[in-house]
Amino acid sequence: MVISQKLLNPGERIVVSTRTHPKALLVPLLALVVLLAAGVAFQVLVDNSTARLVVWAIAVIGILWFVVWPTLDWMMASYTITNRRLITRHGIITRKGHDIPLSRISDVAYELGLIDRMLGCGTLVISDASTHGQVLLPDIPRVEDTQRRLNELLHELHGGAANLEEGH
Repeated sequence: MVISQKLLNPGERIVVSTRTHPKALLVPLLALVVLLAAGVAFQVLVDNSTARLVVWAIAVIGILWFVVWPTLDWMMASYTITNRRLITRHGIITRKGHDIPLSRISDVAYELGLIDRMLGCGTLVISDASTHGQVLLPDIPRVEDTQRRLNELLHELHGGAANLEEGH
């Protein structure tokens, strides 16, 4: 999900825009299969129409809670890196965001577990000069590429500042 151009400052450009890896949808998919299987099994095994209706009502509530809501949450979350800042946005009803200027980022690392390596994602660990210390961005697709691109931006930012100091 690309953030709106209205949220960018003049001269700011998007370098990376992504959301968490679709692996975040595996648990909701499993919940959907289990809830539907339970509903169908109850439909076949129980002869009481009122009980069937109650079970299907519970299944629908479970699908809304464990499938639809996490899927919407996944769709509404985004991570954007511009040439000036890191922007995170998430939330369905209440939107929350966090912006970190690139000049405050002191270190960028990533963590890859076994499953992450197989799926091509990982956690981006960003250390900044704030009271929060670290920001973890879990399940970033192609996390190594994202880390490399962010490091290039940081190098340009700090390299450009060093070059300006030398020129004066």
